[in-house]
Amino acid sequence: MKKIILSISFLFLVIKVSAQQDPEYTHYMYNMNIVNPAYATGTQAMLDLGVLYRSQWAGAIGAPKTFNFFGHTSLSKKVEMGLSVISDDIGDGAKKEDNFYADFAYVLDVGSSAKLSLGLKAGFTSFKTNFNGFKFESGDSSTDQAFAENVNSIFPNVGVGAYYFTDRYYLGLSAPNLFSSKHIEESSGINAFGSEKIHMFFTGGYVFDLSDTFKLKPAFMTKIVPGSAVSLDLSANVLFNEKFELGASYRWDDAVSALMSVKVSPGIRVGYAYDYTTSNFGQFNSGTHEVFVLFNIDLLGKGYDKSPRFF
Repeated sequence: MKKIILSISFLFLVIKVSAQQDPEYTHYMYNMNIVNPAYATGTQAMLDLGVLYRSQWAGAIGAPKTFNFFGHTSLSKKVEMGLSVISDDIGDGAKKEDNFYADFAYVLDVGSSAKLSLGLKAGFTSFKTNFNGFKFESGDSSTDQAFAENVNSIFPNVGVGAYYFTDRYYLGLSAPNLFSSKHIEESSGINAFGSEKIHMFFTGGYVFDLSDTFKLKPAFMTKIVPGSAVSLDLSANVLFNEKFELGASYRWDDAVSALMSVKVSPGIRVGYAYDYTTSNFGQFNSGTHEVFVLFNIDLLGKGYDKSPRFF
């Protein structure tokens, strides 16, 4: 591991991530089962797979890097299953968190075109720290419990969610991690490095037909974490001919973003987003980059073509 100089910018990163522990995403509408185990499409015989990579706060020391793999499919008209792997790295291995989850969703008909899905998430988190290469200005890390020793632990996880959707819109409410576990306990009156807080997500989106070829797709995601300010993401994307997508997003008091995606084949969509930091931390980084690839596999060869990852 590279030797890392513990600078003011890296300390800022640790403080910010401790307040908001789960990774954040600009393309949150494309990996919904990451935050909500009840995410459902109501479509049988379709296998949705995706990968997403996010390089946050490029140029900052120890900037977070997140990699996701996620999959989702219907087993019957009422049962859908998903899986996800989330790897989050801060400080080039200084704090490494790997999450492995499986999702179960049960879909209920609640109207002529509306469905309500109830979901359960289960899995575990591998949490590791490695501060061996750190250099401290004082030369002594023993007074700070956050850096006194390395951690290598595994924590169980259970989450729940609800997802209401039609052909036009969706609303979701979820808590993907119900367990609150401490990574480093309080010692001699010194607070822990960080305890895992429960994250609550409220999401929604709608599709407006502007014409035969244009659709407008606004969406939002609200995140609530105890002890932190409420996080709100607002986005609007214009979809042309079910193929090209261009949009913008705003994360309240944090960043503005440009988003784009293109359907390169009937079953593959690729996308990119750039976040410009609007907070004071913007002077220490050159922005955030996020890319994804989605695969929609028709298991029965019926040629079903749906709106990209909204429903």
